[in-house]
Amino acid sequence: MSETDVLVIGGGPAGTWAALKAAAAGATVTLADKGFCGSSGATAAAGTGIWYVEPEPELRERAMASREGLGGYLADRDWMARVLDETYELVNELAEQGRYPFPVTPEGKSLRTGVQGPEYMKRQRLRVRRAGVRILDHTPAVELLRTADGTVAGARLHRLSDGARVDVHARAVVLATGGCAFQSKTLGCDVNTGDGALMAVEAGAELSGMEFSNAYAIAPAFTSVTKTAYYSFATFYLGNGEPLEGASSKGGRSVIARTLLDEPVYCTLDLADEAQRRAMRRGQPNFFLTFDRLGIDPFTERFPITLLLEATVRGTGGVRVAGADCSTGVPGLFVAGDVATRELICGGFTGGGSHNAAWAMSSGSWAGAGAARFARRQSSASAERRRVGAGGVGLRPTGRPDAGLTHTEIVAAVQREVLPYEKNYLRHGDRLRPALAALDEIWRAARTGLDHTEADPSKVRSAAAMTAHARWMYNAALARTESRGMARREEYPDLDPAQHHRIITGGLDEVWTAPEPVFLAAGERVSA
Repeated sequence: MSETDVLVIGGGPAGTWAALKAAAAGATVTLADKGFCGSSGATAAAGTGIWYVEPEPELRERAMASREGLGGYLADRDWMARVLDETYELVNELAEQGRYPFPVTPEGKSLRTGVQGPEYMKRQRLRVRRAGVRILDHTPAVELLRTADGTVAGARLHRLSDGARVDVHARAVVLATGGCAFQSKTLGCDVNTGDGALMAVEAGAELSGMEFSNAYAIAPAFTSVTKTAYYSFATFYLGNGEPLEGASSKGGRSVIARTLLDEPVYCTLDLADEAQRRAMRRGQPNFFLTFDRLGIDPFTERFPITLLLEATVRGTGGVRVAGADCSTGVPGLFVAGDVATRELICGGFTGGGSHNAAWAMSSGSWAGAGAARFARRQSSASAERRRVGAGGVGLRPTGRPDAGLTHTEIVAAVQREVLPYEKNYLRHGDRLRPALAALDEIWRAARTGLDHTEADPSKVRSAAAMTAHARWMYNAALARTESRGMARREEYPDLDPAQHHRIITGGLDEVWTAPEPVFLAAGERVSA
């Protein structure tokens, strides 16, 4: 057992910024990562844009207005402005203190609207270590610890190197564990299994925007690299060589998904000119590695594509944020990055990078500083309080443990309900309801008989988290009987002004949903 002021769970951008800001506030900080902090997760595997906008009123206004309609007008202008301000400062800090090598124009202007993930995260790890943060690599969290009054006061971890249980007592905890991609093999996302959301709800937190979880990214069929923006330069084809009509238009991904149900789809990035091709190679070199090894020129030759589920990694749903410091409403618990709802700045739609990267930085900064403030307010006697595990499924079966029920089987069963395009992307109530019924049965079996005694408890808990995540997603999707943002319903293709609200979700054995009105900055309700 060890003690710390602030425990940060997750070592991606949100987690490292949280650790830096908590340490800067004078807290002792421990950071625990399921993988190796600095090289695991979605950002470390690729290049990413950043929502970095110069502090000029016209530019900021344009930046905020550009996505509001796409997101179904569910974003909050105050939060958008806060994130733009915070991101601007943090990116400049990364350049000046972190010495990140942003490219420079011939005129000497530093271009700070994107980073290369490997270099960014390598520098973040170095900065965290220099700040005096204790890093626990390959040590996933299994459950939160809480005191008798419900305050979150640490976590139980599982050290992968020797299988040891590690209890970390903390005065505050920041969850920065990422979203959930259901181990769809999207590059860098297999560690993103929704663990943080499960732990948060077990501690009493709520979720928001879980219907905005049907994000699928285009990828070459022979790799896991997703860079959907590059396909704006693509022409799509059927197997017989005929162009796939509608695939390049708005809603074209639905056309691709429907076609993939019956036959392969191919494309060529032939709409990019020479200058754009050079820029694409510089911006995302790993996108081209497999093409080069296979001797394929993606700009002139056709290659097969697929769609990979990114769910709440690219979708906007997550743990509901209750305060400006990214507190959750549960004492001692803060959230940052993809585990936290991004509706506040994106509404119901987001892409890869950009807003996601800005939210990770900003929410991480606020959560880390907020956790440090909360820790300072705790008395010295708080270290002596008795702590108990908050975890349920996979740790404390309610019935007789079933030796034949494995985490591998549960993951496969959940994937059968969430990966297929016809269930999760091309959503229809007639398909969602049977899928949700199957997921409820999986949950009940896991709740009763899933046990970690003979297996890696972190894998068992990840299987439980994926099951919970899928049930929250589909309950929220059924509650939104319209199409808004990325939450599309085939039988309700239009936006319904009467449903201009967020959907709050919670519960474990019994999942519930409730509408939450959207308000203007001054507190006046928005009329849709």
